[in-house]
This record gives sequence, C-alpha cells and structure tokens, in this order.
Amino acid sequence: MTLTPAAQKFVLHWGEMGHAWGINRTMAQVHALLFVAPTPLDAEEISRLLDVSRSNVSTSLRELITWGVVKRVHIIGDRRDRFEALKDVMETFRVIMAERRRREMDPTIALLEHCVREAKLGDDSEQYTRAQLEKMLEFTKMVTEWYSHVDRLSTPSLLRLFRGGAMLAKVFGRLGGGKEKEKASADPDSEPAETDLV
Repeated sequence: MTLTPAAQKFVLHWGEMGHAWGINRTMAQVHALLFVAPTPLDAEEISRLLDVSRSNVSTSLRELITWGVVKRVHIIGDRRDRFEALKDVMETFRVIMAERRRREMDPTIALLEHCVREAKLGDDSEQYTRAQLEKMLEFTKMVTEWYSHVDRLSTPSLLRLFRGGAMLAKVFGRLGGGKEKEKASADPDSEPAETDLV
C-alpha cells in the first residue's frame, strides 16, 4: 500500500486531532491509516508508511485493540499478524464513546460522589463548595445517562437523531433566538426576542 495525498492529509490531521483530545499522536495516526487502508496491514507496513518506530507502532496497536477500534486478523498462509480498524463510522463512534465513558465519565462521577459526601460532613463553610459539586455531579450524571439512551438506539435511529439536529434545536428553542429568550426571561427590562421558533 502507498499513501495517497488525501490519505496522508487525513492521517496527519487525525493525529493532530487525537493529540488535542489527549490521545497519543502516533496511536491516532495508526488508527487513521488502518481506517483508510483497503486491506489489513502488518506492523512493519504501518511503521514504514507512517515513518515511526516499530516499538511505537506495537504500543499503539495494543492500545487501539484495548479500545476496541482495531482488531488483529490472520490470513491463511501468512504467519504475520495483520491489523484492521472498524470500518463502520457509527460503530467506531459507539466504541470510542463507550471507552471514553469508562475511562473519563465513570471515574469523574465516582470522584464527585466522594467529594459531595465529604463536603456534607464539613461545617457551614463547605456549603457553597457542596452546592457547586452537587450541580456538577447532577450534570455529569445527566450527560452519562443521555449517552446511555443514545447508545441503545439502532444505527438507523442514531443517524436520524444526528441528521435531525436542526429540527431538535427548533423544538427546544436553541436555534436563532433561543439564548436571547433565556436572557430576556432573566432580565425583565430587556426587549422580547424577535424570533419565536417554538
């Protein structure tokens, strides 16, 4: 396999995006390469195409397999391990979101619950801290619960949800004058919003 200019741009950009999300740049590039590769690649090919060390590729592959977005495949007559990424974009989204929930949201909820319990044991000086932590805990649980509901949707239903974003924004008053209406309701002296979408 050779990297086309478009594939190379995608791989490089995905590496930068991964780095911005707190993921190792090489790991993100390996994932991007395997996503656009038409056939499974072995570690040597990945190392050559990305111009990174074999040990770095091996570490990245192990982590990607742990995440569930890459799997090891075997070809009859070939003793080398080959690797391929999930090719379905929606399935990749589900796997990444589930892993991020396990690694980030669940520990955050556990920590916040512990902090709230600890703050409740304190004196009145802890009251403001406790109230703020409770708000953050409620929000984090709400987002996690929302994701759980979304994850249970079938892929066609999930696609409809994503494609219907503009309609949902209208329904919930977030397109156009939504934020202005919130400000207006908080400030009785303000002018009413010009656009009423609901």
